[in-house]
Amino acid sequence: MGRGPQKGQVKVTSTATNGSSEPGASPYVAPAPLYKTAAALRSGRLPLRQYIDELCDRIEAVEPHIQAFVPAEMPPESQTRRARLLLEAAELEARYPDPAGRPPLYGIPVGVKDIFLVDGFPTRAGSALPPEEFTGPEAACVRALRAAGALIVGKTVTAEFAASEPGPARNPHNLEHTPGGSSSGSAAAVAAGMAALALGTQTVGSVIRPASFCGVVGVKPSYGRIPTDGLIFYSRSVDTIGYFTQDVAGAQLAASVLMPDWRGLPDAPATRRPILGIPEGSYLAQASEDGLAALEGQAALLQEKGYTVRRVQALQNISDINHRHHAMATTEFAAEHAILFPKYESLYRSRTANAVRQGRGHGLAEVEHGRQGRLLLRQDLEGQMRREGIDLWVCPAAPGAAPEGIGSTGNPIMNLPWSHSGMPVVALPAGYADNGLPLGLQFIAPFGHDEQLLAWAEGLAQALSPFSE
Repeated sequence: MGRGPQKGQVKVTSTATNGSSEPGASPYVAPAPLYKTAAALRSGRLPLRQYIDELCDRIEAVEPHIQAFVPAEMPPESQTRRARLLLEAAELEARYPDPAGRPPLYGIPVGVKDIFLVDGFPTRAGSALPPEEFTGPEAACVRALRAAGALIVGKTVTAEFAASEPGPARNPHNLEHTPGGSSSGSAAAVAAGMAALALGTQTVGSVIRPASFCGVVGVKPSYGRIPTDGLIFYSRSVDTIGYFTQDVAGAQLAASVLMPDWRGLPDAPATRRPILGIPEGSYLAQASEDGLAALEGQAALLQEKGYTVRRVQALQNISDINHRHHAMATTEFAAEHAILFPKYESLYRSRTANAVRQGRGHGLAEVEHGRQGRLLLRQDLEGQMRREGIDLWVCPAAPGAAPEGIGSTGNPIMNLPWSHSGMPVVALPAGYADNGLPLGLQFIAPFGHDEQLLAWAEGLAQALSPFSE
């Protein structure tokens, strides 16, 4: 008979494999598996306009509580979300009457973080600045999604300029807790079943942490694998476009659309299980007591499922890495706002303004030191993987579960070295904390090995699937 989570143990959610939610879960959480939905829409088994109507019903019922989307600009009735999506769905049906010729994301609803330029939608980057300051060609990744048949549900809430001042979005698992950030609305929308796919970005932990907090799959590819044209940057040296789904198969499908150089999954990804390495030492000690206790249960479960888990002393200089990343990123952030900040300083929220001012205090030498450090860290981590016979690093995707309140998006510290090194990361749902909120594990592969990482993620997600005693 199943039992609830206990101290140092985890009860594992099933959303990573089939889009279902835990029995008795929050009414604001609903299944929305990308892969199965896309297949049903392409084949016609799920009529597109019926699906859009049901999706809009869901959004109208849930969105007032979650607040994952940026509010519309008081449009006329003919331009409501439902009317717009139904019109776009009809155009898509007319363009692709034959199911055999339909593109991979035919009719899939996508949320887009409000730091991407999207035709037909104003961009504010979660700020009070006028949207006229943020114009230009539509983001390349959004164009790729549209070309693959996706429909843009709306802009999703972001922390101001993808920094630390949060927006109004709430965690669908518990409205009194943060969904994480800065890709807050994207993670929340996917968890709530209001989008099957959503775009985010990561400078430190803005994809992997909210994926963990919201109990969904989060993918931060290798640095540069998704083109960043049309993005409002925080730090050009590390900003990486990522995304959220409820299912690993859907994450694989999205990768094939979003990464222009996607090479396809390995022919036989299940021929062996990856050897996993836990980076013991100063880095891991940054997690909470509860997060470390959960890791022990998660590691034990993976070992029971046949995975080899090795404990390796790693990232002992994490305080230096943290400082290097922060100095580089904030300096580049200040440079991005060199024109806007003097013009609109009074409209910047306090923590964002402080980040700009702090960045101005760093010199170019620190920026160059940070940029060189990215490659050195990557070389060190990958060299250690080879020496220890490790295929993937595994560690908590956040210090613990989502903290209470929406005045903060939580601590991204567990994600920082992987963002700094540019290595690809996938976050998988991995149980619940004692308070019933989701926990996630992050798995990290060598740079450029995104295909192998997502292939292995399928088996890892299954190994972390629900169990009972």
